[in-house]
Amino acid sequence: MTALAAPTDPLAALKQLQIDAGKIVLIDKVSAASDKNLPPHTVVKIVLNPGKDSNINVEIWLPEAEKWNNRFIGLGNGGSAGRINSGSLAGQMSRGYAVATTDMGTAPNSDSGIGKPDVWKDFGYRATHLMTVCAKQVIQAYYGRSPEFSYFSGGSTGGQQALQEAQRYPEDYDGIVANVPAHCRTPLHAYFLWNEQILHQCPFTSSQEENIIAAGNDYVASREIPQTAGKLVSDPRCTGKDIEAVIALARKKDPTLTDKHAEALRKLFGGPKHAITGERIFDGIPFGSSFKIAHGHLYLFQWVFGKDKDLQSLDFGKDIDTYTAALGPYLNAENANLTPFEKRGGKLLMISGSADSCVPYHASLDYYERVIEHFGSLEKVTSFCKFYIVPGMSHGPGPGINKLPDMLGLVMNWREKGVAPHTLSAQRIVDGKTELDMPLYPYPEKTAWESGAFKSVNGPLGGVHRVAERFRPEAVD
Repeated sequence: MTALAAPTDPLAALKQLQIDAGKIVLIDKVSAASDKNLPPHTVVKIVLNPGKDSNINVEIWLPEAEKWNNRFIGLGNGGSAGRINSGSLAGQMSRGYAVATTDMGTAPNSDSGIGKPDVWKDFGYRATHLMTVCAKQVIQAYYGRSPEFSYFSGGSTGGQQALQEAQRYPEDYDGIVANVPAHCRTPLHAYFLWNEQILHQCPFTSSQEENIIAAGNDYVASREIPQTAGKLVSDPRCTGKDIEAVIALARKKDPTLTDKHAEALRKLFGGPKHAITGERIFDGIPFGSSFKIAHGHLYLFQWVFGKDKDLQSLDFGKDIDTYTAALGPYLNAENANLTPFEKRGGKLLMISGSADSCVPYHASLDYYERVIEHFGSLEKVTSFCKFYIVPGMSHGPGPGINKLPDMLGLVMNWREKGVAPHTLSAQRIVDGKTELDMPLYPYPEKTAWESGAFKSVNGPLGGVHRVAERFRPEAVD
């Protein structure tokens, strides 16, 4: 930490601050009188233009100097980004953190990325890093010292941001939370397109989908603990034989499911493959999860092929190759070499939901496996990185666990006090009442029930299809 005398006039210090490839567009001191719901603070807004088509908005909230806890938090965005969630900033600032976030350069909407590689780079990794750099400059100017510790927390697209930071810029943050991370980005959106085309050709009614979800839950019930059996799928890893069994059970439950539906389900559960080579592009929809959030989100294809392209006509051969080559090197956060992050003492928590069909667990599980392969042992990896698969959690609350501990607080304790998280208190809360309360263990451990008590057992490693390397091209700047 760089220790300097606090400026006598911090607002004047901010006004004099020069930002590389950008400028401060607002400095607003908010008093308790002007906002009775929040403590006094200063808001700083910055616009960054690192490329000719770049337009990155950054917002930083600073508590008063005497309230600052000497820590900085970077917050992730969601979806195609394009806006700043001031509410997320307010919560952390009120707890004493200097906090920042970015719109990732995609305002006013995802169309801003059509045919613009600068925006692809900004959305993929550059906006988050530059947000971090300029936020630390602002903190230094305002308080006269840099943060003692810096942390990042994000989910979905924010999870992509989180892992890009750990991989590309290991010095930026001391601890990182990557929640339901959309890090395998271009293969993920290929999965969205695959599902979109299938469901367009063979729609399912809500009733049919409910019976398919129930079939998945019932099929794996014998593998579940009593508290979750028949209610959710805590471990959706499956084989082709399992897929056929779930389809058969679904058709038994719902006679309206036709042979055409069955073939569609094989493709949905099986996941996309390259039309020419047969190589794995992504895995399929997990058993027990909704189809409704497993398709759409097709703006990345418009970035490459244009707004007027008929996306139903895109093929999984040449078109996917073109799309991957254009966006993959910027958007994907797939580098398993976390050695620089580990060596500087960084700590990383990854979380996926077993019932998340929007950003399915399997790409993150496989990424974690590749990190283990890189370091040579699970023990080494768990000394700085842990991965939790939350039973029944979707892309947010689902039929299973919907309350976890403060993951950011856990990563702070791990980094600052050496207290490594292990057993988490996981709950399902409905209408203020606890319906399920169970321990959650880091992968590959699983929660078992034996002699009337929960216990940890060693679960299997792997068991998901690995995305072919050519759909995970090396990162470039």
